[in-house]
Amino acid sequence: MTNSLEALFWDVDDFWQIFEPKWQQLLLGNGLQQRQRSRCLCLSEIMTILISFHQNHYRNFKHFYQDHVCKYWRKEFPKLPSYNRFVEFIGSAMMPLCIYLKQCFGKCTGISFVDSTCLHVCHNRRIKQHRVFKEIAARGKTSVDWFFGFKLHLVVNECGELLNIQITPGNVDDRKPIPDLLKSLFGKVFGDRGYVSQDLATQ
Repeated sequence: MTNSLEALFWDVDDFWQIFEPKWQQLLLGNGLQQRQRSRCLCLSEIMTILISFHQNHYRNFKHFYQDHVCKYWRKEFPKLPSYNRFVEFIGSAMMPLCIYLKQCFGKCTGISFVDSTCLHVCHNRRIKQHRVFKEIAARGKTSVDWFFGFKLHLVVNECGELLNIQITPGNVDDRKPIPDLLKSLFGKVFGDRGYVSQDLATQ
């Protein structure tokens, strides 16, 4: 592995070793434990590949996986599955990825900015054939067009560091997650139309 890839993997794997037992215990306590399907990659490897995609210049995950991961990282991930098989693993990594991201957040400085963006999971023509996020994705509308997937709502400080995020189905109003997003923040928060909240109380 390159040094950066290796460092990312070990950081993700350290997180997973602590998170997995607690997650499994929570699932058992809520009666949600399900039989785990066998995978040729561990979840730490899946998360590392998904995070690396966003750190590279590729705009399309399929091209990143086939043209970069499969060509240059075969030694680092000797049990790489086909692209279609890997896509089936993505759903199982969503919750761990969200929790991992939260531990990478920056600190609130008193000046924050809130916004949202759409996350397409497939082309509109393929909605009926889509299976990975079939039960949780939804159709939504932006100022440009309709899409099928999720919305990413986020807050950053003036340095561009993430302070909080929330992922919702694509049909959720942009204003709905704001109270939860701002719970632990203080100071002033700005949106694309000016103030969102004046002088939040320090938590």
